[in-house]
Amino acid sequence: MRIGELAKATGTSPRALRHYEQAGLISSERAPNGYRIYDERAVVRVRNIRYLLAAGLTLDDVQVFLPCLDSDVAAARPSDKGLRVALERLAVLNERIAAQTEARDRLEAALRHRTGSRIRPVA
Repeated sequence: MRIGELAKATGTSPRALRHYEQAGLISSERAPNGYRIYDERAVVRVRNIRYLLAAGLTLDDVQVFLPCLDSDVAAARPSDKGLRVALERLAVLNERIAAQTEARDRLEAALRHRTGSRIRPVA
């Protein structure tokens, strides 16, 4: 299938697919006209990549999961290395959340001090 077909089948953009390919997570053949041609199995692989990215992993983190990207990643037991990478990423995310929470609390306190009332967040 061509890049547009794979993009449509996986709910991603052609640009993201080219990025995944550049990162070595997917591969394609080239048609005589230069178009990228992907194997049907690329659909599962891209969906798994998107699943892992949505879980908070980075493309570099996803490299660890290469051996299992062609099967059901969500149902598979992670390797020790995969588990370690996921736990490290979770720690990074928790640190970022804590930092953002502190920044929000400082800003809210400053605004409350200036306005003398409770601040309602804007949705």
